[in-house]
Amino acid sequence: MNEELAYDNSGGSTRIGSNFREAEKAGDMPAAGQDNRYLRLFVFALFFFFGGITSLNDVIVPKLKALFTLSYAEVLTVQSAFFGAYLIVSLPAAAIVRRIGYMRSAALGLTLMMAGCLLFIPASSSGRFEMFLVALFVVAAGITILQVVANPLISLLGRPATVHSRLTFAQAFNSLGTTIFPFVGSILILGALATIDPTTLSGEALRSYRQEATQIIGHTYLGLAAALFCLALAVWGYRNHLREHRDSESGWSEALSLLRLPRFRYGALCIFLYVGAEVAIGSLIVSYLMQGDVLGLASKAAGEHVPFYWGGAMVGRFIGAYVLRLFSPGKVLAAAAVAVMTLLLISSHSIGAVSGWSLLAIGLGNSIMFPTIFSLASEGLGVRAASASGIISVAIVGGAIVPPLTGHVADVLGLKIALIVPAVCYAGILAYGVYARRPAAASA
Repeated sequence: MNEELAYDNSGGSTRIGSNFREAEKAGDMPAAGQDNRYLRLFVFALFFFFGGITSLNDVIVPKLKALFTLSYAEVLTVQSAFFGAYLIVSLPAAAIVRRIGYMRSAALGLTLMMAGCLLFIPASSSGRFEMFLVALFVVAAGITILQVVANPLISLLGRPATVHSRLTFAQAFNSLGTTIFPFVGSILILGALATIDPTTLSGEALRSYRQEATQIIGHTYLGLAAALFCLALAVWGYRNHLREHRDSESGWSEALSLLRLPRFRYGALCIFLYVGAEVAIGSLIVSYLMQGDVLGLASKAAGEHVPFYWGGAMVGRFIGAYVLRLFSPGKVLAAAAVAVMTLLLISSHSIGAVSGWSLLAIGLGNSIMFPTIFSLASEGLGVRAASASGIISVAIVGGAIVPPLTGHVADVLGLKIALIVPAVCYAGILAYGVYARRPAAASA
């Protein structure tokens, strides 16, 4: 791919493209000016918003389960609809980035997210579960484009030697969003009408309750649409500060050819496992904490505990950004996987506060996993980063497959036994950390 990027700063332009590999060999990227700093801020904002909106699913799942009287397997199709977008949209998104560039693609992704949020209004009016799935799919389609843009872009904005640390730091803003959004969402969505038990209603009373409750969800997403509109305008206004020679010739065959590389292929599989496990646990937290042998909380109080899960990831990523400068990323990844598997074992074999808080503590262990797996898999790919990001984003479809599987096990055997499903996923991540403990050239 003959992509070239240029940062238009006061000191002249810096070209990153055909010269990117030379910059990598030199161990440093050319200096960036004021625009480079602004671009990083934009990327941090993208991570914040798409992380926060994704985590709202953890609040919507228990609400829709109660509203529409669904099983765990049925309600977790919310995650299937959401993360299924990654399977369908990721490769087209990579092609869009190659054709129109990073900043214009980011504006497009934000606009699509805004459209999805607006679809919650007719979904609320219809009172049909399927309409919410459609709205979530559109939101996720926009987020998919942002994922394809954000990960390689933040990798390019600095020295290759610190890419693991930099991407982990950027992901911390994703976790900031996933910490704040569920807390606010719990107040707005789970707190509303919390004194009414929909299972005691029927006929017109149930329909009226559903309409009122779903309208509250719709209004929450309407506010998000307004915020996304403002961010999209800001990104669009800044689109020409990143001048790009775009490559419209490279196609999907080049992207798919990356799967011939064992390190990349196994890394993409681990993204599938990680996202699936993380989303499965996050989706079940509220129901898990409501169990009498765990914390026995009401839905609103349980929902307000979700930020501890995502907040742990945020704290861990700020710490991890430093730790990854000191130790091999593969070894850090393997250690984190062992820690999470230990916490799952403790949670599933204990009761009360120990069971509940050990599950919430998994967020801390999760913290460095996505950025570390991504950077390990993409190590040494240079200008093929956009194509690599497209393939890896397809693997995020794990969030559509593992949660319903976990939900099915929970329906049959109970929530605690269902934790074995994400535990198997983390075992695969542990193996990849051991495999990729050496730099790409050394392990090839």
